[in-house]
Amino acid sequence: MKPPSVVRIYSTAQEPNYHSPWNCESPSHTTGSGVVLASGQILTGAHVVADATFLQAQKVSDPDKYTARVIAICHDSDLALLEVIDPKFQSDITAATLGPLPNLQDRVSVIGYPVGGEEISITEGVVSRVEVQVYSHSQRRLLAVTVDAAINDGNSGGPVVRDNKVVGIAFQSLSDAENIGEMVPTPVIRQFLEGISSGKEPALPDLGIAIQTLENPVLRRKLGLRPGDSGVRVAHVAFGSSCDGHLLPGDALLSIEGLPIANNGTVSFRGRFRTRLSVVLSERWIGDSIDLVVLREGREIATRVTLCRQVRLVPQCRYDVEPSYFIYGGLVLQPLTRNYLQTWTKWRDKAPKAFVTAYYSGHRTEERQQMVVVSQVLADELNIGYVQLYDDSVAAINDVVPRDLAHAVALLRERRTGLVQIRMSSGSVAVFDAQEVAKADAKIMATYHIPQPSSRPFRR
Repeated sequence: MKPPSVVRIYSTAQEPNYHSPWNCESPSHTTGSGVVLASGQILTGAHVVADATFLQAQKVSDPDKYTARVIAICHDSDLALLEVIDPKFQSDITAATLGPLPNLQDRVSVIGYPVGGEEISITEGVVSRVEVQVYSHSQRRLLAVTVDAAINDGNSGGPVVRDNKVVGIAFQSLSDAENIGEMVPTPVIRQFLEGISSGKEPALPDLGIAIQTLENPVLRRKLGLRPGDSGVRVAHVAFGSSCDGHLLPGDALLSIEGLPIANNGTVSFRGRFRTRLSVVLSERWIGDSIDLVVLREGREIATRVTLCRQVRLVPQCRYDVEPSYFIYGGLVLQPLTRNYLQTWTKWRDKAPKAFVTAYYSGHRTEERQQMVVVSQVLADELNIGYVQLYDDSVAAINDVVPRDLAHAVALLRERRTGLVQIRMSSGSVAVFDAQEVAKADAKIMATYHIPQPSSRPFRR
């Protein structure tokens, strides 16, 4: 059997500017790798083509580049499917065959086009770990396979092969280790391809709970677990999440899809690998249902939950979408997101501590589903004395706590006359005359060369 056809992908991308959300960054040019499937489509990593404005693919045997386009993408699992329209691309192609999930110590080959050369590169390694890992592109915890082979820039998105069958897609390397890379394994790849073919939403679900391990025997006894029982404590349930209405804080979650949960939060996956309980979600789609068993006040309760997309107070990185914003009196309002946090270099240390804490520890509730922040103040006569109110979050508008940015926009627009007060979490306030704001908007937009005072959903 011949090895599958590996292609080089050329991407021109333009990322949004979350500090000035009406602008985009300058276009950037990168390369990655991909592998051709039986359908003639190219499987690659979502990060290779994220925010792409123009794509090309090049085969090993052909110096010509072919225009490509994204036909499906799942940023959660860092996978994308590309299509090349030109029929000449399909000549001299060996389609990839997907293999099984590899075992520990299996020898594999990483194939791709790392930067620094024009020819295809093959590096060999051994499978050293199969467990849930953080996907750097999406920050989701999903099943991944670690190999002791380098995955460099340009290699990413290419196939990892065993016995000429694709057992994974290379997607990241460990920054604090030498020659250690990770791949998206075939169970996740199959889930992506099968979901696309059946019209599923290209996003992975999330339970929407924060958990605490139950390794402490006194805590287990307090929750009513008997000797031999194990599980995790539910610390929080996000509003609107899969488990909202099914689980309560203080429940002990004992099993998921029939898999007993250990006190350290792990399950036995396929009877071979012990890893985090979220591994179950790696093979599920939004709309699927799973069975959970909890212990509540000494009573075991079985419940079946319908899985939905991840919901967070501060969303993780978003791609291929415009930032949301609204300008009022020169104050630029937008929801706090990881994209905005990353406008700071070394944002974990440099961004406002309240923002970083909200990202890691904030909980989405019915009353507060987004954290609305003032990202900058466009100086004008209207906002004299308010220019220092940037990098703060909005606590209330006219004494009403904004649920999200859409609610904040509605609160600001409903007051057409009289005073509008915006109270910040720091305790500072900005007070505007609603009629003066309406008159000044066009001037502020012209002064700062801003085409629209709001992102698309809020335009009138």
